[in-house]
Amino acid sequence: MSKSTESRHSSPRLSVFFDARFTRTTHHDGISRYGSCLLSALLTAVEGTEIDVTVIISDRVQLALLPGCSWVELGDPTSPTEVAIAGKLNALGADVVFSTMQTMGSFGRRYGLILTVHDLIYYSHPKPPGDLPLPVRLLWRAYHLSYGPQRLLLNRADAVAAVSETTKDLIAAHHLTNRPVQVVSNAAEVAATATRTVNRHNAKTLIYMGAFLPYKNVESLIRALEHLPGWTLHIASRIEGRREAQLRALIPDRARVVFHRGVSDEEYARLLDESTALVTASREEGFGLPVIEAMAQGVPVAVSDIPIFREIAAEAAEYFDPEDPPSIAQAITRLTDEQRWAEQSAAGQEQSQVFDWAASAASLVELIRSVAANRKTED
Repeated sequence: MSKSTESRHSSPRLSVFFDARFTRTTHHDGISRYGSCLLSALLTAVEGTEIDVTVIISDRVQLALLPGCSWVELGDPTSPTEVAIAGKLNALGADVVFSTMQTMGSFGRRYGLILTVHDLIYYSHPKPPGDLPLPVRLLWRAYHLSYGPQRLLLNRADAVAAVSETTKDLIAAHHLTNRPVQVVSNAAEVAATATRTVNRHNAKTLIYMGAFLPYKNVESLIRALEHLPGWTLHIASRIEGRREAQLRALIPDRARVVFHRGVSDEEYARLLDESTALVTASREEGFGLPVIEAMAQGVPVAVSDIPIFREIAAEAAEYFDPEDPPSIAQAITRLTDEQRWAEQSAAGQEQSQVFDWAASAASLVELIRSVAANRKTED
């Protein structure tokens, strides 16, 4: 078929660039996992359509944590060269660019741009991640002193993706953008397992997986052990020695806390399987993947009574006041009832499947097409 004949019988191709430059190089964090899982689902969703996807990386090592697809290596998103990235994407013929973050350079762009907002946590907890370079950490703090820089960036885009309804509501509440906002939800990387046949209501074992920043409030989990005699709290995630020492100093007399300092996927699955519940006392969260993943495995969860956990866990969780250790202990104690444990295990498995990467990819495809159509109309 000649090129002219083909163009009359098919939709024009749509060149979409997926910015995955925040992918980690050895193991995923939350944003890295979001990008990798969403990209994988997006590639499946666009098979046989007019959409061609190219992933943007900043280091070829990142490809090990991303699904196989066309890629282009551009600058580090935290470097000064970020201001020139739009020119590079213009030259590559981008029609629409989707970024898993909201800080992508956009000056001079000739393509549609979709930026992602995960949460607004760092406005109330402005401490930046410690692995960022000092100049970036200083900019991070300055950026979060007011909502002005966020509004400026988001309003330079064509549309905004939010990872949850909770985040979408926060964007609206703080009037962060006049652009369309659509949920492209986070989801679990794992499907629900078979119904649990072993009831762990009497295991007296808890597990925490997550970071140790102040808003994660691990301190309250440890203090709650004073009201849970005979229980063991397993802290599975990697932790720095100084932070571990701070938390160890809070352990009540005769309470048991095991610091695993990082575990393999297999070890984590085993710990979950042996636990009465996964627990988290976060004051704020962007989504809460460990909660979803535990529920998918049939492990009940006891969590802070905050909007995002109400969104993702619904009635399949035991809720508590994260500032009140006795409240935490009471929520956990409810799961020592054999029937209650079984009911929450089954409810969690069902609820975990509400959030699905295929549905998220479909939402992103809809948003991509909407942005492309609007750009074409404007042109």
